[in-house]
Amino acid sequence: MSGCGSGTSPESGFDDSVASGKSTEPTKTSYPLTIENCGRKVTFDKPPERVLIMNGASVGEVQAYVLLGLQDRVLANAQRVTVSDDPGMVEEVAKLPTGGTTWNKNFDVPAEKVLDLKPDLVVSTWSGGFNAESGFATRDQLAKAGINSYVNPVDCAYGATNPSAADQAAYDQQSIASTYDFVEETGAIFDVQQKAADMVAGLKKRVAAVGERVEGKERPKVLLAFPGMASMSANSLPAVFSGGVYDDIIEKAGGENSFPSDTPDPNLTSTLSAEALASAEVDVLVIGLSEPSEKSKVDQLANQLFKKYPQWKASRTQSYTFISDGAFIGPANVYAVEKIADAAHPQ
Repeated sequence: MSGCGSGTSPESGFDDSVASGKSTEPTKTSYPLTIENCGRKVTFDKPPERVLIMNGASVGEVQAYVLLGLQDRVLANAQRVTVSDDPGMVEEVAKLPTGGTTWNKNFDVPAEKVLDLKPDLVVSTWSGGFNAESGFATRDQLAKAGINSYVNPVDCAYGATNPSAADQAAYDQQSIASTYDFVEETGAIFDVQQKAADMVAGLKKRVAAVGERVEGKERPKVLLAFPGMASMSANSLPAVFSGGVYDDIIEKAGGENSFPSDTPDPNLTSTLSAEALASAEVDVLVIGLSEPSEKSKVDQLANQLFKKYPQWKASRTQSYTFISDGAFIGPANVYAVEKIADAAHPQ
């Protein structure tokens, strides 16, 4: 797949010049293009021109659109980026139109608003974004209105009633590579395959560079904790994430999650006890930021946890760093890998 030129805005913090491995040139998209998405066939007669990006508690999709230079195709964006590991990303996303979107009780765009906007493509981070019981337009409703719909492939099983074995496996085995898949398929849909290939190559090169630096070194235990999400816990503890992309980020940075899991563990925060957190092995603390106001309080947030859990090795060595959107599936994962590696294996 080939096509449009490479390069992204310097504000994005991503430089295509670091990309490598261009020996196989992508081919140009031939329309109509039919892809399979969450068990449905979706056909594009031409590149979409009026895209609505649903919220879904994600920012990875809109960030990929920005880095691929697809801002002019966005009719309305509901994903909010208020703090980012990618320099300039907050400002870039803020420039996108919102289409006057008003959120429903599930903090996303309700069905009637989606249909009123008349997009030609609706993008959701998860299958639940098309659940009628939650007030969303279904994929069948959209199809009847001549509107295509698309779910980030890694989350086809998330929010689905009867996901296929393949979709469930993609969710269970999610990793940084899940972002590469989304970027490459988005590149095919919009006929910007070369840009997508260059972007993925650059991201892979940055992760590989960290891998070379930490190879063979002892892997410290890393705790990823979001103090600002304490409301998710019945015990008022910081939100703690494990499994899936969280473990992959930490492993690529040369560490091991303090609470490792073979698959994503969305219930860890709600079930984690104070005793389990206190007795966890924590060599490096990674503070997750959920609000921009927390950025100036990183030292304070870390010290609060160190005082509460002095038995952690990280408390004694004062070993910590911070990330934000890089913790979740999306292009910013590479920043998280680099920052955690710097804290886990200081040079």
